[in-house]
Amino acid sequence: MKRKTNMVVPTEFEKEVYEGLTHSPKHLSSKYIYDSYGDRLFQEIMDMPEYYLTNAEHQIFNSHKEEISNIFQNGNEKFKLIELGAGDGRKTKILLEQLVKDKANFKYQPIDISHSVLAQLEAAIQNEIPEVCIETLQGTYFEILNRINIENGTKKVILFLGSNIGNLLHDQAIDFLNHLRDFMHDDDLLFVGFDHKKNPQTVLNAYNDPAGITSDFNKNILARINREMDADIDLDQFLHWEVYDPESGTAKSYLVSKKDQSVFIKKLDLKINFNAWETIHTEISQKYDDHTVEWLAEQSGFQIEKKFVDTKGYYQNYVFAIKNELRTNHP
Repeated sequence: MKRKTNMVVPTEFEKEVYEGLTHSPKHLSSKYIYDSYGDRLFQEIMDMPEYYLTNAEHQIFNSHKEEISNIFQNGNEKFKLIELGAGDGRKTKILLEQLVKDKANFKYQPIDISHSVLAQLEAAIQNEIPEVCIETLQGTYFEILNRINIENGTKKVILFLGSNIGNLLHDQAIDFLNHLRDFMHDDDLLFVGFDHKKNPQTVLNAYNDPAGITSDFNKNILARINREMDADIDLDQFLHWEVYDPESGTAKSYLVSKKDQSVFIKKLDLKINFNAWETIHTEISQKYDDHTVEWLAEQSGFQIEKKFVDTKGYYQNYVFAIKNELRTNHP
């Protein structure tokens, strides 16, 4: 008879921390910055005057909400409004209020990995726009989209806002969009936000604010490792650093070790050595131009139906539809 062992299976977070900190160069995934504290910090970031992205998309929604509503409804067609990574829904509420005003026949289905975020969003929607039929869905994007597709064939309008696609390099974005298209039917739409190239200093200011909120946000991934894996990382010995390449449009966030140091992660039984000024890459924030967005759409089987831009030209929302030649019943 085999003896039972109390072997503990590592979480995805633990596995990725082990792999990222033993790799050269070191890296950690930005998705693990977000916990209840990270969520609160990001809300503060969105309120910063330097962080133009939220205001730009907010302005687009306010200026074009009637047209966007009409595009989504397409003649009062029933649809599901599915939002990937909904957050607090502050921008989406503008569209929800317009859809309610237009008596649109829709259900709002926000998807997020965080139960607390979804609970707060559901409570806010029920309080502020009680006419909206909301069904929160906790899990990964593609897991939930697969479940939605199994349910029925109701038209889907998928929102991917906040330039979240900018967390992916171009080849990763194409893979993501291709995978997303696999869950879409002929008449479904994808409404996606892209942060566009601009004065490089404007970009740097957005990710390196003088109040240090972004620094605290970036370091929260180290704080989580301390809390959840019983590590002894001294956050004060790491520097938040942002760089931006205006040629590629790639902004990168790093945590930089201020000195030679070692940290021990007890739960992983792992000692990590850092040289002075050695980096941990934590996040990218890609910026675009029209040509690049058109190329991404073409490479992933989409065509651009419409685009909306803010008054400063900082940010654009695009309506993507499946290319005619890839539709099941194309003309």
